[in-house]
Amino acid sequence: MTQVLTPYSDAAASDDILNNTKVWLERAVIGLNLCPFAKSVFVKKQVRYALTAATTADQLLAELEHELTLLAETDPAELDTTLLIHPQAMTDFLDYHFFLGEVEALLRNLEFDGIFQIASLHPQYEFAGSEPDDIANFTNRSPYPTLHLLRESSIDRAVAAFPDAADIFERNIETMEGLGHEGWKKLWLV
Repeated sequence: MTQVLTPYSDAAASDDILNNTKVWLERAVIGLNLCPFAKSVFVKKQVRYALTAATTADQLLAELEHELTLLAETDPAELDTTLLIHPQAMTDFLDYHFFLGEVEALLRNLEFDGIFQIASLHPQYEFAGSEPDDIANFTNRSPYPTLHLLRESSIDRAVAAFPDAADIFERNIETMEGLGHEGWKKLWLV
């Protein structure tokens, strides 16, 4: 399920952004099993790729509100999760990091707190206390700044089906450390 929210003037650029995101999802998130829950919704075509040309925080919050409302109004069997890709807004990771507070406030204001969860993904993602080039950061590095909208009910079902869900973070770091920077680069040469 793909939609361009605020169309780019360049259709080829839109196609490239969407294709790069899908390749990243297939090769990194699913291929490395960084999220053991992703494959199921991907195979069932329950992932929405929402691309926005928003350039400001306010525009992005408006797009996020639209996507959250759409997700709330859509049967989970049809649409389970959304990747809101915003390559022109919040491109600096520090700005993005602070913007996540506004995202959480929007969830509360819309009374979606406890219904939806938003995972943060960014090409410059950096965990607190880590160095910028630390390979562990790559578990949350996406080709473009992206907000991943998840249903809490889906997370609950997935966690129930995956008994060691609490270990995912540590396992992902081990996967990335085993892969290393060279292995990460090779993922994109295929």
